[in-house]
Amino acid sequence: MPAVLDIPSIKDATVFHLRRWEQLCADPYVQSLEGRVETNRYGEIVMAPPPGFTHSNHQSEICVLLKTLLQGGRSLTECAVLTSDGVKGVDVAWISERRVKQGLKGEVLTLAPEICVEVVSPSNTRQEMEAKRALYFEAGAEEVWFCDRRGALHFFLKGRERAAAKASALCAAMPGRVKA
Repeated sequence: MPAVLDIPSIKDATVFHLRRWEQLCADPYVQSLEGRVETNRYGEIVMAPPPGFTHSNHQSEICVLLKTLLQGGRSLTECAVLTSDGVKGVDVAWISERRVKQGLKGEVLTLAPEICVEVVSPSNTRQEMEAKRALYFEAGAEEVWFCDRRGALHFFLKGRERAAAKASALCAAMPGRVKA
């Protein structure tokens, strides 16, 4: 016989996560925290220290290249995206104007950008990065890229999520490496 608990359940995950994100963004204590704040599937805070110089440099280089090479959209850093595991901050993203109109709810994208890029930090594990890749594809990304510590880009395309491609299908002119 199932136990009956007198606590609320999450009936609409999108509404729940958007409301929780709004609460966190308005909280002065959370605003004072140094580092990245994300949430998990239960709305709990997940924190990471601020990125180091190399990480930030790779983010900037990728963002500038995306802005230069692609038209009809926006190149963003630290982009809040709703996933099935809460709100995640994508290191770098490129999103079309059409998708912004479709997916932007308040300050959170409920539809992932076409391109989501994660810059790998020394503390990241393979399992963590594979999970992020799956979450971004599940949220609607067309491509997920990883940038390793040496600046090499690894491209994963929708429909072939497990094996890295030689290049991006959406940004064919993107080099395979950014400046370290």
